[in-house]
Amino acid sequence: MDSAIPTLFDRKLYLARQRKASAVQAPLLNHVAADLAERLAVINHQFANVLVIASQSTPYEDVLRISGKIRNISHFAPTVAEGLNLAALSYDAIFSMLDLHCINDVPGHMAQCAAALKPDGLFMSCCFAGETLTELRQAWLAAESATTGGASPRVAPMIGVREMGRLVQRAGLALPVTDSDHLTLRYADPLALLREIRNFGFSNPLVARVKTLTARKTLEALRNDYAQNYSDADGRVFASVDLVWAMAWKPHQNQPSPKKPGSATARLADALKQLDDLS
Repeated sequence: MDSAIPTLFDRKLYLARQRKASAVQAPLLNHVAADLAERLAVINHQFANVLVIASQSTPYEDVLRISGKIRNISHFAPTVAEGLNLAALSYDAIFSMLDLHCINDVPGHMAQCAAALKPDGLFMSCCFAGETLTELRQAWLAAESATTGGASPRVAPMIGVREMGRLVQRAGLALPVTDSDHLTLRYADPLALLREIRNFGFSNPLVARVKTLTARKTLEALRNDYAQNYSDADGRVFASVDLVWAMAWKPHQNQPSPKKPGSATARLADALKQLDDLS
């Protein structure tokens, strides 16, 4: 990783938690795998050699095989070192699944993937981003401000959907498409949410996290603020999760390209007038 890139995430800690939590992550992995299957179904391509970058790759590999569009599948398990060391021009598709949200050098990761793709190769990724856990972030901020007079980083920063599109283009990939799968999860209380985050191995992975136990009064303030501001009529609290998807292609001479400015043969005003005439 470039020494100029700030080290926000403790990759060693995060990956250790992921390995420990592997047995309970099936619902999440199956949801993402089902979404992957839908996205792959509309792609009219065959891929001879593909790479899956994921801590747990089995659900994704199963989907790829069932699609009938993949011949050979390789698996790369994320490591503490963010260098992928992939041979250039080696893969027809690379799928980076549920890892980008805890990578310090996201542009570098994407650039490595782009370099490893053959021309017209597909890059597809899915990670937590957008408004994921925004309620918890705000509740922690309010609770710590009220009880300690300050605030510490509790929820990792998230990449936005538009920013993800720019990152894909920055990596040298073409025809980018980004979108998000927004989920609203509900829990009996805020502590149930915290337990699930811990059980799934997604507890605070930030290097700058507070490493001491949270004071009881701060935890109680979190519970009260969350329940007051982020609960439904039945008393259950909710949490936002955005799974952001990005898809793009290694440039190739046969790919469609956007038309040059001024090359349009019809005026927008004329098109709008036709719509008015039909209404």
